[in-house]
Amino acid sequence: MIHQKPHPEAAALTPRPTASAKLAAALRDRILEGSYVRGQSLREEHLAAEFGLSRHTVRTALATLASERLVHSAPYKGVEVTNLDDAEIRAMQDLRCALESEAVRILNAQHPDGWPDEVRAPILAQVARLRELEVTDAHSWRQLEAAHAAVHQAIIDTAGSPRISETARSLESEVRLLLAGAHEHYGAKGLAEDHERYLTLLEHDGPTAVRAHLDTLTAHLLADSPI
Repeated sequence: MIHQKPHPEAAALTPRPTASAKLAAALRDRILEGSYVRGQSLREEHLAAEFGLSRHTVRTALATLASERLVHSAPYKGVEVTNLDDAEIRAMQDLRCALESEAVRILNAQHPDGWPDEVRAPILAQVARLRELEVTDAHSWRQLEAAHAAVHQAIIDTAGSPRISETARSLESEVRLLLAGAHEHYGAKGLAEDHERYLTLLEHDGPTAVRAHLDTLTAHLLADSPI
């Protein structure tokens, strides 16, 4: 019997993150946890010195964050942490509302007598994760915002529309940046319970509940945004 050697690609290990990917992850965490304030300048030479990396590596990492709209190039200032203005906040919330409303419309059309357990289960699993963080990591808003965003992504995913899910997932970093500005109004306590109630409202009120839920957040964010 002839034994074929495994193809080299099949035996290869998962590629390790590049230096630029690791730096992008570190900077992303700093932005989302508020270590870098919105509008703060991120200078290549300073980051290169701090992390012991080349400016090319830093530039590549910043380009990754720019593609996620977490930073942007500012004339005469270099790269700055994104500071969402009123128009951008409204636009982001409108887009989130459109995607989540359509997902909920699909779900309610598929299940007019109420969402079955298999539909609710993945959403409730994310709510449970949120509740766990309320107890164990109430001061880690970066983890809370990720769990918060995951609840809304789970709602969209259960509709079973790959296109809607893919579009929503592409906004993940921007959504988390948006939510990072909400922790003064949405502290850890009660966040899971609030989303359990929201889940019930979605079944009964459909897209109307989505609009009301997101409008509440929008009002707080607009009140806090700089003039």
